[in-house]
Amino acid sequence: MEKTYNPSDIESKLYEMWEQGGHFAPSGEGEPYCIMIPPPNVTGTLHMGHAFQDTVMDALIRFKRMDGYNTLWQPGTDHAGIATQMVVERQLEGEGLSRHDLGREKFLERVWQWKAESGGTITRQLRRMGASVDWSRERFTMDDGLSEAVNEVFVRLYEDRLIYRGERLVNWDPVLRTAVSDLEVVSQEEAGHIWHMRYPLADDPSESVVVATTRPETMLGDTAVAVHPQDERYAHLIGHSVRLPLVEREIPIIGDDYVDPEFGSGCLKITPAHDFNDFAVGERHDLERINVLSEDAHINEQAPARYQGMDRYAAREQVVADLDSAGLLVQIEEHKLMVPRGDRSGAVIEPYLTWQWFVRAEPLAEPAIKAVADGRIKFIPDNWDKTYFEWLRNIQDWCISRQIWWGHRIPAWYDPQGQVYVGRSEDEVRERYAIASTTALTRDEDVLDTWFSSALWPFSTLGWPQSTPELRTFYPSSVLVTGFDIIFFWVARMIMMGLYFMDDVPFREVYIHGLVRDPEGQKMSKSKGNVLDPLDIVDGIDLESLVAKRTADMMQPQLAERIAQMTRRHYPDGIQAHGTDALRFTFASLATTGRDVVFDLGRVEGYRNFCNKLWNAARYVLMNTAEEDCGYSGEGVEFGAAERWIRTRLDKTIASVRQGYADYRLDMAAQAIYEFTWDEYCDWYLELSKPALRDGTAAQARGTRQTLLEVLETLLRLTHPLMPFITEEIWQKIAPLTGKQGPSIMRQPYPAAQPEQRDSAAEAEIAWLQAIILGVRRIRGEMDISPSRPVPVLLGHASAEDRQLLERHSGFLTSIARLESIRLLDDGETPPESALALAGDMEVRVPMAGLIDKEAELARLAKERSRIEGDIERAQQKLANESFVAKAPQEVVDKERAKLEEAQQALAKLAEQEQRVSSL
Repeated sequence: MEKTYNPSDIESKLYEMWEQGGHFAPSGEGEPYCIMIPPPNVTGTLHMGHAFQDTVMDALIRFKRMDGYNTLWQPGTDHAGIATQMVVERQLEGEGLSRHDLGREKFLERVWQWKAESGGTITRQLRRMGASVDWSRERFTMDDGLSEAVNEVFVRLYEDRLIYRGERLVNWDPVLRTAVSDLEVVSQEEAGHIWHMRYPLADDPSESVVVATTRPETMLGDTAVAVHPQDERYAHLIGHSVRLPLVEREIPIIGDDYVDPEFGSGCLKITPAHDFNDFAVGERHDLERINVLSEDAHINEQAPARYQGMDRYAAREQVVADLDSAGLLVQIEEHKLMVPRGDRSGAVIEPYLTWQWFVRAEPLAEPAIKAVADGRIKFIPDNWDKTYFEWLRNIQDWCISRQIWWGHRIPAWYDPQGQVYVGRSEDEVRERYAIASTTALTRDEDVLDTWFSSALWPFSTLGWPQSTPELRTFYPSSVLVTGFDIIFFWVARMIMMGLYFMDDVPFREVYIHGLVRDPEGQKMSKSKGNVLDPLDIVDGIDLESLVAKRTADMMQPQLAERIAQMTRRHYPDGIQAHGTDALRFTFASLATTGRDVVFDLGRVEGYRNFCNKLWNAARYVLMNTAEEDCGYSGEGVEFGAAERWIRTRLDKTIASVRQGYADYRLDMAAQAIYEFTWDEYCDWYLELSKPALRDGTAAQARGTRQTLLEVLETLLRLTHPLMPFITEEIWQKIAPLTGKQGPSIMRQPYPAAQPEQRDSAAEAEIAWLQAIILGVRRIRGEMDISPSRPVPVLLGHASAEDRQLLERHSGFLTSIARLESIRLLDDGETPPESALALAGDMEVRVPMAGLIDKEAELARLAKERSRIEGDIERAQQKLANESFVAKAPQEVVDKERAKLEEAQQALAKLAEQEQRVSSL
């Protein structure tokens, strides 16, 4: 092995070996275990959320693969209709063209060309993260097979009267000129206004009602004023009319329970074509729907001529000015409101009345609710089922059509009279409905919402609508790993579609993980400048490249400069290379159930050191076992207490790690592996092995070498799902020495606990040893005695068992604790002035005389006391400052209090040391 662990030397070559060797494919043996990867957008690049989620999935898959399951991790990408179309349209803009210049067919050719050349970025990045998906089965939501499945589902749902075309309100992006899903709408608080307007009564213009709105331009489409039926102020007006200002149209005053009498004036303007709540009121009262906006949010011909053609905001200003001139503007209030914006275009979204295709959701929702309620699907953690139930029990019909070109085109055709026909192809439509070839049919221009095809992902990727062997084997899948933010948009819809078309749930469990946040708990976003690219952590990046990356494409120079300054402050040396395994182990250590992940680069540094520790341990083992007799030749082997202890501790660690996987607590599995590797195997057993290798009998040396090898080999298999690269590299060198053969560690069995082989007596013996050694080390640290200086030790109050253990292990103690001598105190003997530690009931004493320079030590302690007293004074002053306590973030105040308490405890310990040294 190389002296230094360098992940860049091993990662790419190992992944290539795994992929070319077909090691990611199902074995065809054992119980099926399947995970469907949430398909990332084909336009996407790997971000921290992907890296975290994929680490969790890969760990589960690698664990189950090694544990004898027939595993499939199904990969694929989503065509990302709007996002992909925007990418290609921007390219065309750079050439001075639009998609309309090309026409639909040529434009789609350009999109496919882009996909072939640039659409595989994220899959290449997944390989860098060690994702062991079965690339031979990679799917794309626009490939032929999935497109067939989409058509089939649409046609069947239409035939079952679960898909219909209707004129309804949708979220409309006026820049993209398409309906968008709720997930593509980001609402944020912005400063705005409320305008109060007077609407005169039609039969008595001297009387009026006052209404309020945040969107005055929509009044041009008002078709009623609503009041609460029990509101005594207005009940007598129900059935009367008002004259709509500026439009001069009479509209009725209606009574509806939706109106809150306590809000505003208690009168609401009703615009069914421009507000979702108003649309519902309009349906109850059979109100006319007047849409006054065009697709690009300009005023259309339904409004008075003087407003036609105006942008919606220009029209707003003109409407307010005209109301003011007419004496009908009562008041303008400043107001904070939630403004919905398209996540792609940034445009303010409009509720827009248009013809769209919809899925009737309620009939599909009922079985989906029951599947979770009766336990066929389990959410982890289980509190997320409440979120799931709440949405499904209040579900609205799903708008599935989009007014773009890239996507699955809706399989519907229209004849010259506008009659719609749905079928799998135009030929099928003509045959089924007996439409003559001379009758022109025009296909619907719209495409399906991206979420429609991804709702079929658990079965379409396995070959449905054909009954394939894969579909019969791996459906339902075992677990879905996903974030809580798409429970509605993806999880629930997959369950609805799976139950309807497969008559079974699509997965048995749903593991909901948290969002990855920065060290301050903030959501990562480019505008905040706190985004980290996981591959920059893996490979490293210099400061100026990091600054350029974080400020790229920023339209606001001030924001770019702020982020550049912050980046230079936080990463003055850039980001060092840590390797994939260190990042993966960090994610695993943070993977609790459901909680958000607070990511700190310092943790990755710590786990990079952990990789180094494992690497160096392997080098030690190889140096002491290669070309040596390790007991596999059949000669005598003796396992001492240390060997029996480390094997027992390993077995308990195996049980803890397996329980972590069973409970979806990768953090607990990672912690168990870390503590065993660092604390028990490396820090203790490697040290305990040295006396046996140096001074033991041949049988003891063979037993020690065999244990070094076997424990390390087992540990590598135990750790592999979390850190695949380093474990594979070391295993390839260690395994042959234990007699194991195989092309890859991932094809080896995962360790199984064997509690019956544990040795509690050995644990007790080594615990006794550790207590004495740690006691001596603590005394060295407190008294500032060099670790290399041998010290005498006196043992007092030793029991008969202590004496037996001392007889057996005095060599270990002398070697590991670096002792000059060990002596048992006689009963009643007065010990000299000593530093004291306890090992159970036994006293461990290190006589101070001759070990330290009394005056020098007192001077050192006095200097340390002065420093700590200064820290205490500064912390007390801070906490006495009322302004600091009131204004600083609570975590900062709590941190200061903890520092004060820690310093006070240190001062108390220092006083004890001074007293002890003074008495020498």
